Amino acid sequence: MSRVGKKPIALPSGIEVKVEDGVIYATKGKKTVELNTFNRVNISLQNNELSFSAKGDAASHRAFWGTYRALAYNIIEGLDKGFSKQLEINGVGYRAAIKGKVLELNLGFSHPINYDIPEGIEMNIDKNILTIKGMDKQQVGQIAANIREFRPPEPYKGKGVKYVDEVIIRKAGKTSKK
Repeated sequence: MSRVGKKPIALPSGIEVKVEDGVIYATKGKKTVELNTFNRVNISLQNNELSFSAKGDAASHRAFWGTYRALAYNIIEGLDKGFSKQLEINGVGYRAAIKGKVLELNLGFSHPINYDIPEGIEMNIDKNILTIKGMDKQQVGQIAANIREFRPPEPYKGKGVKYVDEVIIRKAGKTSKK
């Protein structure tokens, strides 16, 4: 039994959900997001709750059950509150600036790195903290990972781009022999 799949999703006020032929349509205002389940799970919408059940007892049916429930929950949560990730930029001369729809990063290379901000993503910079916001959890996480990849934190001085809640295990530098 799927622990994730068994939990029903309570629909917040302002979000309208419609299910047609295995496709879930979630709407808030003018934004509509759809999730196609390809009829791999049973979906029921009642009492302002969305619940899922497996089509059968096969392992793949049970896997789809929890997966599609989690994807639907992320869509509803994204429409309701949104998702955000925070990156911290550490290092002498390391900085970030937003110029229109482009994030410009100076990370110690001979040239600045220009990262185009995708549609539906909002970025803010406060001192050395870069905040990435959006309604798609996967997209927000992937963008944060891509930016971190430009200069991952190094263990000696801690310079680089890291998540705010990430802990970098520091190493001791070289010691001289006497």
